[in-house]
Amino acid sequence: MILGCIADDFTGATDLANTLTRRGMHTVQTIGIPKSEAPQADAVVVALKSRTIPAADAVAQSLAACRWLKAHGARQIFFKYCSTFDSTDQGNIGPVTDALLEELGSDFAIACPAFPENGRTIYLGHLFVGGELLSDSSMKNHPLTPMRDANLVRVLGRQSKHKVGLVPYKTVKQGAPAIAEAYSALKAQGIRHAIVDALEDRDLENIGAASSALPLITGGSGVAIGLPQNYRIARLIPQREGAAPLEKVGGPGVVLSGSCSAATLGQVERFTASHAALAIDPQELGRDPEKTIAALLAWATAQMKTGPALIYASARPEKVAAVQAEFGREKAGAMIEHAIATLASGLAAQGVRRFVIAGGETSGAVVSALKVEALEIGPQIAAGVPACLSYGSPRYALALKSGNFGGPDFFAEALEALA
Repeated sequence: MILGCIADDFTGATDLANTLTRRGMHTVQTIGIPKSEAPQADAVVVALKSRTIPAADAVAQSLAACRWLKAHGARQIFFKYCSTFDSTDQGNIGPVTDALLEELGSDFAIACPAFPENGRTIYLGHLFVGGELLSDSSMKNHPLTPMRDANLVRVLGRQSKHKVGLVPYKTVKQGAPAIAEAYSALKAQGIRHAIVDALEDRDLENIGAASSALPLITGGSGVAIGLPQNYRIARLIPQREGAAPLEKVGGPGVVLSGSCSAATLGQVERFTASHAALAIDPQELGRDPEKTIAALLAWATAQMKTGPALIYASARPEKVAAVQAEFGREKAGAMIEHAIATLASGLAAQGVRRFVIAGGETSGAVVSALKVEALEIGPQIAAGVPACLSYGSPRYALALKSGNFGGPDFFAEALEALA
């Protein structure tokens, strides 16, 4: 192992594994810290479910993953979070990064969630989603991590106990040597975290080159595109093409969606226009969860005899707010996750082997319910979303989609890619 990665959710982990695989690194994603031997791979991405848990718990899990990765040979650590910097003023990005710096005996790390291919760019420390500031995008109404400040220097500064600085675009566009000099200048000022501007992939390649000596890198998957070339230059990995096609598993396919992002809502609407689909009723679920889940499972079983089906809890912000007001935010989320995970387990028992999952929390719940321990990374379906194949038996073909990723027809495209 050369690169050890810690991802704060399951879809973010596959996003990062996809990036590394496309750039020629043999990458394996594990579901939590492996209990067996380390996978044979250039990079191992440990997928945690730590994005929205209490900060102290996120720190403890991330440190345990870091220690396991270092013990199995990792030379550099990458802490992966969402390209929209999903967090609150209490964490978890700042506290986890602070703890990892201390664990690694390092005094400096970068934070760069830019992902130009998916419209995430950073300029003067401000994160843009498409043409909008993060604070003006649909992320401002996220049910768990509403992002209402686009200035990442301020956001990270409220989370971390250390000073946060900026490497501005006028420096980044000068290339890797200028970026590395900026790191040194910031460290001399006692700054331990640096937000790094980036507008296009070339910027991320230069940031990666400038960061070759850093024990810890943090960011979205985009900044990882520059890392494999560092390892090729150091003769640690050979020149490789991207991912090879995965083994086919066959059988029926299902889409399970818990994400409430604007992109996923559009995908649900598009899919329901031509496929069988059923929404989860939170009130019914709250009153009688067993009966409601059994009815959903029976419906899906009947529908999939003639084609793929969608079961979704995705809803508009006002409906989400009403459900959270009735049940409480944490209980509402846990209730939906439990229902979808139970559905996945029931469908798998009936022979379903192809699953398209929308939402990081939902993906984590489903993969855990299916008892998946590691994933082989295949070709990209959409930016940030690869086809995956579970190790072990039975083998499941999976597409784990972050809420905001994919085009309007993603569900149908993913089912076809997994066929």
